[in-house]
Amino acid sequence: MHITDTIADLLTRIRNASSAKHDTVDIPASNMKKSIVQILLDEGYIKAYTVIEDGKQGIIRVTLKYGPNKSQIITGLRRVSKPGLRIYTNCEDMPKVMKGLGIAILSTSKGIMTDKNARKENVGGEVLAFIW
Repeated sequence: MHITDTIADLLTRIRNASSAKHDTVDIPASNMKKSIVQILLDEGYIKAYTVIEDGKQGIIRVTLKYGPNKSQIITGLRRVSKPGLRIYTNCEDMPKVMKGLGIAILSTSKGIMTDKNARKENVGGEVLAFIW
């Protein structure tokens, strides 16, 4: 099976596993997905992740994080820039997710980063996803 939008696949797998209250979810690995999962870990949306080498492209195993009584930490994931319609932003017009409560993940010339880091570095780029 060939997937056109791998980032949307990553977000959907995490969303589905989180709503089904799974402990872990396996995602086919790529460098961009590793960067996105690292941001999720740094921002506290997931507990941990490991990269498993399988001789092909590898697998990212994400350990999901839950609040008390198995309540979801990630309440929403939304893909913004799609293969059919790319969404770009500059430093001044950077979107704020849920008035600053969520994060936007951007692909910039300095790598994959959050909207806060992009404002700090004074760079714009492609808005990949919103997470809250």
